[in-house]
Formats: sequence, C-alpha cells, structure tokens
Amino acid sequence: MIKDYFLIAITSLKNRKLRSWLTMIGIVIGIATVVSLIGLGEGLRYAINSQFGFLGADLISVNIGSTAGMPGTTTVEEPLTKSNVGQIKRIQGVKMAAGRVLDDGKIEFNDKTDFTVFTSMPSGESRQGIEEVINYEAARGRLLKDGDKYLTVVGSSLADEDTFGKEIVPGSKVKIEDKDFKVVGILKKKGNFMLDSSVLMNEDVHREIFDLPAGEYDMIGVRVKEESNIDKIKEDIEKLLRKKRDVKEGEEDFTVETAQNVVENLNNILMSVNIFVWIIAGISLVVGGIGIMNTMYTSVLERTKEVGIMKSIGARNSTIFTFFFIESGLLGTIGGIIGILLGVFFATSLATVGRAALDSDLISAHFSPILIFGALLFSFSLGVIFGVIPAYKASKLNPVDALRFVK
Repeated sequence: MIKDYFLIAITSLKNRKLRSWLTMIGIVIGIATVVSLIGLGEGLRYAINSQFGFLGADLISVNIGSTAGMPGTTTVEEPLTKSNVGQIKRIQGVKMAAGRVLDDGKIEFNDKTDFTVFTSMPSGESRQGIEEVINYEAARGRLLKDGDKYLTVVGSSLADEDTFGKEIVPGSKVKIEDKDFKVVGILKKKGNFMLDSSVLMNEDVHREIFDLPAGEYDMIGVRVKEESNIDKIKEDIEKLLRKKRDVKEGEEDFTVETAQNVVENLNNILMSVNIFVWIIAGISLVVGGIGIMNTMYTSVLERTKEVGIMKSIGARNSTIFTFFFIESGLLGTIGGIIGILLGVFFATSLATVGRAALDSDLISAHFSPILIFGALLFSFSLGVIFGVIPAYKASKLNPVDALRFVK
C-alpha cells in the first residue's frame, strides 16, 4: 500500500513539473548553503587540527602579552627571562622547560628574497627536549648541534624550488638579514605551515643576527611528566609568573596555554561561525517550507474532485492524509538531495580554486556522514511538517461537496 502511495505521489509531482521545481528552490538553496559552508568550515577545522597535530598533549606554551603564539603581535615590553625558565623547571611535575626567541626576518637565495619566521634553538639538554617535543627531523642533512656558527636548518616548504626558483639543499649558501649562512639540513615535511616555512639557528647566533639582549625570550616551551597533571601545572606556572612579574589575576601580561587549549579555542571559533551559517540558511529553509505548504494547499484545491471520488469508492481519511503527506515529504526530500549535491559541488570547487589561488592546504572541504544525513533528514522534515496542514485539510473534505466542486 505504501508503495502505491509513493507511486501516485511521484506521478503527481511529474505532472506538475514546473510548480514542483519552483517549490523546491527554497529547500535547494537552503540545503546547498548549509552543506557547502559547513563543509568548508569543517575542512578548515580539520586542516587547522592537522596543523597543530604535532603538539603533544603534554606540552604547555608560555608567551608574553595577551595574544599567544605569534611574534610581533603584542606591545608588552617586559620579556620572559632566563630566570623564569629556571623557576618553571623547578615546579613539581615539569619535565623540561626551554626558552626560545622568534623573529620575522628576510632570507635570500638565488637572487630572490623571502620573509619568514626565524626560531632559536637552545643548547644542551634543552635542545634535545625541544627536538622531541616539536618532533624535528631532518629529511636531508642534519639538525643543528651545539657550537654551530652561521649554520642553519630550513623548513621543507622554504627549501622547495617554488620559493626561490631553485631548491635549497644541504650545503647551499643563503643570506639571513644580510649575513652569510650555510644550510646543513632540511626539515622533514610536517604539513604545518609554521614549521615547514621556518628557519632554525642556534640561540647565540640568533641573538647576534637580530641584535637581541641575552637572557630574554619570546616564549617558553614546557613539557610535563604526566599528562593528567597538566592543568594543575598550568595553574602553578600562572601563579609563579604573576608573583614574579607583580601582576594580579585577570591582569596578566602573559599567557599560559596547553596545546589542547589552542586547538579547542580554534574549534570553538569555527563552531560559532558554523552556527551563524545554520541560522542564515535556516531562513531560506523556512521560506522553502512555506513554499511547500502553499503548493500543497493549491494541490488540494486542484484535486478536490479527485479526493471526492477517492472517498466515494471507500478511501478513508487516513488514506487521503497519507497520500498528501507523502507527496509533501517527497518535495522536501528531492529538494534536499539536489541541495546536497549542489552544496558538495560548490564547496569542492571553491576549495580547489582557493588552494590554487592562495597556495594553501588550509582551504579544503570535508563532508561528514552526519552532515549529509542531517541535511537530508532536515529537508524531509521540513516537507512533512509544512505538509501536515494541507494533508489534514484534504482528509477532512466532505465527499459530496468534493464531488460537486468545479474548478
């Protein structure tokens, strides 16, 4: 019986092709908007998570200023100090702490210039700790050693021939801030734009090149012994630095964040954007639903006599209701399927164009089964919800009055 209902509903939609297509436009636009924008947002979230995937769950980052992570983004003059590094090392549960200096600068090779981030490498045991935390590996050549003077290691993206028109290899000569350096290694590609485009040099050389005072740092990397204690150790570091820097809680001129905090904050921002997209698309979906209701009302009026005939030969109210109910559900479902296909197409196309134009792997599209199934279920639900009243009206028609109806 249900199969017959579907066949009749499909036939009815076919006989009213233009009206059916016009009715589904709102649903198609809404679902396509949701799928494409949410797909792009999810793609960005996955890309960002992969960018920070190298950060372990046992890592804490201490940065100067209220904005973490990027050099040159704060106006705070008081830096972190070598003394702070030693104090943090003595906190119970801390396995390793090392200060690092980060600066923007220029690097020249093959008569071309590029600007990137230069990162210092500490000496001794701290060097080994940083290499383990960041998982530095040399794809070619070697990593830096204590005592290396005017030697450097460059990221894989920077070494690629696309940057300078010629590939940087171990043994290549480059200029950093107009000083000659020899490249001793190329970092293994990590899929992280910060690491893959960075330049490493020993701390004493870094300070010399960028004319920086000794014992001052832009950030301190901290590794804990037990991941389960990371929140407590984070609080202990904050208490210590508030005391040493003489600032009150809530007025800190520094930030202490775990690697997971960074990723969670980014995900929360992206989730807020996705919610906003749902709200905008929801307006279009409601308009589409109203269109379905109007079409079904018109359909009921057009087929009043047909309903009368069906009732006169024994069709029950529930049969009439089910027929119109299924028809409205089909309108929503078909509109949802078309919207999903268009959304996937638009998002994939935009991501492809964006990657080519900006040369960035951050622009991508990701479509989870939940997104696809949810969009389809939502479009079907819209159809049946807005089809309930017209279907109910059709089921309550008086058969005698319906048979006398003249269009």
